[in-house]
Amino acid sequence: MNDNDPSHDGERGTVRSVTVQPEPAEAQSAGCEPAEPKPVAPESAGADRTQPSAARPGTARPVAAQALAARFKSLLGSIRSRLAQTEVRQTLLKAGFVVALLVVGGLLVWLLTSLLASATMQAANRPEATAAQSSPAAPAVSPRPSLPLANVGPLDFRVGDCFKDFDPEASKSTVVACTSDHSAQLVAVTHYADGDAYPGREGLKTRARETCQTAALTEKSNAYNLNYRLAYPSTASWAKGDRRVDCYVTASGNVIKASLLP
Repeated sequence: MNDNDPSHDGERGTVRSVTVQPEPAEAQSAGCEPAEPKPVAPESAGADRTQPSAARPGTARPVAAQALAARFKSLLGSIRSRLAQTEVRQTLLKAGFVVALLVVGGLLVWLLTSLLASATMQAANRPEATAAQSSPAAPAVSPRPSLPLANVGPLDFRVGDCFKDFDPEASKSTVVACTSDHSAQLVAVTHYADGDAYPGREGLKTRARETCQTAALTEKSNAYNLNYRLAYPSTASWAKGDRRVDCYVTASGNVIKASLLP
């Protein structure tokens, strides 16, 4: 039995190695000589040059990165160009808006100036038109031949007349010399045209105040405490043809002792 057979039962202990060598007689009888190993020819150095070299796996990545960077730069340049164009458009729009505002402002200034000039011309011409339409507010004083003169009606009053115990609502008054004691003096008169429509009480009062403003009083008026009194037609007297508006200066009591008109 072969000792190397693993199925062999024997003593348990250290395994012994057994080398089996062929017997010399058997090797010679076979008539074979041991074969000598053939030397392996070394590869020539030129073999690597003739063989195509395969691309390294890492060489494709830098090329792709460079292409991506170039593309990104191109895209960035395009974006910058568009932004520049947008800024130019916005600048042009702002400039146009400012120019439009300046034009509109200039037109408004011109319009306001024209309106003010027109209003000034109308205001300057208004007193002349009023004077032409109405009777002189302060005509020359017409002295009466003999005074005092009693029972004089309002439509017969004259500019410059002085009145004793004056009552503007009375139907008759007494005209006295202005050098005597008196309480009122007629200082201005104006008339509406016969064809004018009744202007109403407020319109008549406004016209009477304007008539008083045209009265030119002398410095003697500063010695008295005077008030303006207005007289104008009622609806009934207007219907009868009364178109007269009067302005008086009055004082409490018969204290005025001189004419207050030049």
